[in-house]
Amino acid sequence: MKDFGIDEEVETVNGDVKTFETKVVAAPEIQLMDPPKTNKKPDSESKAVVPPKPEYLRFEDIRAAALNIQSGIQKTPCTYSRLSKQYSMEIFLKKEHLHYTGSVKERGVLYLLNSMNQEQQKKGVIVATDCSFSMAVAHHAVELRIPLFVIMPASVAQPRLRMYRDYGAMVISYGSTARDSLKHARHLAKENGYLSLEEDDSAVYLAGLGTVGMEIYEQVPKLDAVIVPAGGQCNLLVGTAAAIKHLNSRITVIGVEPEGFPLLLQSLKTGSPVTNDLYSMPNKKLYGDLFEHSLGLDSFQLAKKCVDKVISVREEDSLVAMLRFQEFEHSTVDTEGAMGLAAIIAGQLPELKGKRVAVVVSSANMDLDLIRQCVDRALVLDDRVNKFTVQLGDFPGDMAKLLDVLAREDIKLLDVCHRRHGDRGDLFKAQVECVVETRDKTQSVQLRRTLSERYPTLRWLDR
Repeated sequence: MKDFGIDEEVETVNGDVKTFETKVVAAPEIQLMDPPKTNKKPDSESKAVVPPKPEYLRFEDIRAAALNIQSGIQKTPCTYSRLSKQYSMEIFLKKEHLHYTGSVKERGVLYLLNSMNQEQQKKGVIVATDCSFSMAVAHHAVELRIPLFVIMPASVAQPRLRMYRDYGAMVISYGSTARDSLKHARHLAKENGYLSLEEDDSAVYLAGLGTVGMEIYEQVPKLDAVIVPAGGQCNLLVGTAAAIKHLNSRITVIGVEPEGFPLLLQSLKTGSPVTNDLYSMPNKKLYGDLFEHSLGLDSFQLAKKCVDKVISVREEDSLVAMLRFQEFEHSTVDTEGAMGLAAIIAGQLPELKGKRVAVVVSSANMDLDLIRQCVDRALVLDDRVNKFTVQLGDFPGDMAKLLDVLAREDIKLLDVCHRRHGDRGDLFKAQVECVVETRDKTQSVQLRRTLSERYPTLRWLDR
């Protein structure tokens, strides 16, 4: 019994019984390695030992999040892309834009809501910004029967407000700016005991987003690199990177952010997080979700530890990437979701040639009118829509001959303008301006060559 820490009665040789006190003691502490022995110093000379700071985001947290949200979040596909041959690498697209609200943020939001205590869930939550995060909160809070209030400024378009109402949220219009509605939401939360939810870099939210990294590792064997959109707080990037680096530290993690808002890139150069006040918003319509918050200190430290490379991409490259998604993947994504592919299209990652690369497609939340404008602009940037002027004789059949040339070259005519010149020098001449669309750059070059041979007055207009 002594082996278990218990003393017992012992009988002596002469038959007498000697009684010892029975006492239960704790089992000895087991140590993997005994610390080295040192001579004890006087108390005045000894120094207090500071325990190491616990990790902000552990892989165990991400794994717990994956188990917690698996019944409410679909496991999105990570499929081989038809663009692989064109860019000489094996590209796998992690299609996070296929979530119900069109955003990867559903993962972090659902884990946040599930982590709330029952009392708080009964009182409800409140959000006050029109973004992918708020839409994810609206959807999952209603699914979990958590009362939800959405405070939006009067400037938010009615179709957007209708979307929140369709999810089942109570929508209240207040103020003329996002700052007014946010201030009012915080006031209501304090007064009524609601939980005001704003996107931040809390460990719970990051753990939910980190489940993307776990899934990519399971879905793509022998992976060489992962490209993740970054911007603002870089939550998706650092959460994914933490999971990937734990599973295989040799996999390269690359963050991509807009050229006009390189928050993480500049923070890494200066050695500390820089605020978004230092940058003007290049295009809020295209990158609105990325500018709401500055980079947090904890996210910055995780990025320093887990992210291997950060690059920035031009707005033009993101628009062309959106076009590639529509043509080759039959998918509509927004500019944030297209940033990873934009880095490949722009030729900024030559070291990935011949490698197996996963690209996270984070979101697809963009109004239809804006999508149409982006596609039109992308066609111009991709040399697929061109504009030219040519001088023709003002005689029957001259215009028909030009149109016949375009038809034989299989060119799509988008617009044509025919003007007669009134000055004496151009008597019997007409100026014709055409806007045409080609299949690709090769056909565009062929068209330029054909028209230049036939029309000496041909002039191509700048994009």
